Amino acid sequence: MSFQAVVFDMDGVIFDSEAKVIECWQVVAEKYGIPDIEEACRHCLGLNRDATRVYMLEAYGQDFPYDEYKTEMSDLFHERYGDGRLPVKAGVRELLPWLKEHGIKIALASSTRRAIVEAELKAAGLYDYFDKVIGGDMVEKSKPAPDIFLKACNELCVEPCDAYAIEDSHNGVRSAQSAGLKCIMVPDLAPATDEMRELAEMVMPDLSAVMEHFAKNI
Repeated sequence: MSFQAVVFDMDGVIFDSEAKVIECWQVVAEKYGIPDIEEACRHCLGLNRDATRVYMLEAYGQDFPYDEYKTEMSDLFHERYGDGRLPVKAGVRELLPWLKEHGIKIALASSTRRAIVEAELKAAGLYDYFDKVIGGDMVEKSKPAPDIFLKACNELCVEPCDAYAIEDSHNGVRSAQSAGLKCIMVPDLAPATDEMRELAEMVMPDLSAVMEHFAKNI
């Protein structure tokens, strides 16, 4: 095994955040009588802010006050999980320093806006592990388009074929594969389907297993 970089997704890979976002959306949905919010949220896994907004308006109608509800959800999410209270996924605090010790470049490619990404990484004490941080607001097209992974590799000065992507969402796996990275899927809310097993190089249960795989084969 030879590779120069690892590009991580954030939500569902670094942080146990996707379930927490759905939790907060469910509170808002119950308050305002919004049906099927969990299904809508699951459809949006891996999408950036603009693509999520487009989907929500298509699903609930153009008069759906999405921006108002999203603000209320975000305020609740920050109240519950801001300031470093967002749970970190298993294996993160072992894998990141291991990659650093072995001279592997590290980037983050998240559909979340860069300012939020940086704030959450800093609050968790993880920011300094990343050589580059790419947010969803820094590329034109959202996952599953390859743009964000191509930008991450460009900023790391590595070819996509020399990098691994770590993703949990179907849209993220599609994005990484179409960009030419070797993708490892670590499922969170979205299970590995036959399509995902075909697109990803492998499916691993958690980041501890990813580190073990790298350590045995590097």
